[in-house]
Amino acid sequence: MQFEDTKWYVVHTYSGYENKVAANIDKVVENRKMHDQILEVRVPTELVTEIKEDKKKETERKLFPGYVLVKVGVFYDTKTGEMKMTDEAWYVIRNTRGVTGFVGPESKPIALTDSEVLALGVEKKSVEVNYAVGDLVTVVGGPFDSFSGVADFIDTDKDLVRVIISMMGRETPIELPLDQVEPAL
Repeated sequence: MQFEDTKWYVVHTYSGYENKVAANIDKVVENRKMHDQILEVRVPTELVTEIKEDKKKETERKLFPGYVLVKVGVFYDTKTGEMKMTDEAWYVIRNTRGVTGFVGPESKPIALTDSEVLALGVEKKSVEVNYAVGDLVTVVGGPFDSFSGVADFIDTDKDLVRVIISMMGRETPIELPLDQVEPAL
């Protein structure tokens, strides 16, 4: 089957079983050769520095205890008019030991929206920056569309650029997403 897109779904698990569930899903995907249907399984974590008895220790902490994120290939279902995962993928994920169900009404899988995926930091959208600090740039989106200015600061990790524009006779710094700025012609 050819999939039209991929979507991230949230799976609810028993607390403390997140890593085990992720490993079990990965193992079934490997055994059944379902790499085209279930592409990725993640347990979102963050690195936290703890200070105990004057000693710093970095530990990994789960961002969403009791939840696992699964990236699944989806197709357009002509009967329902919506994007769905295959019954086989649903069955494998739903019947993995430690899984209590999908997040959604009546445990019906509801995919995360693109904005939710970006907000959760599950996937980073990469923006190719073809300008540097000090270059003349033009804003190509948002409330400052078509303004020109000088790129003052670029942070690719946070997807931000600071541009100094002239507004009402004053130089004004504005911060914008990287994809809303391009080199001036």
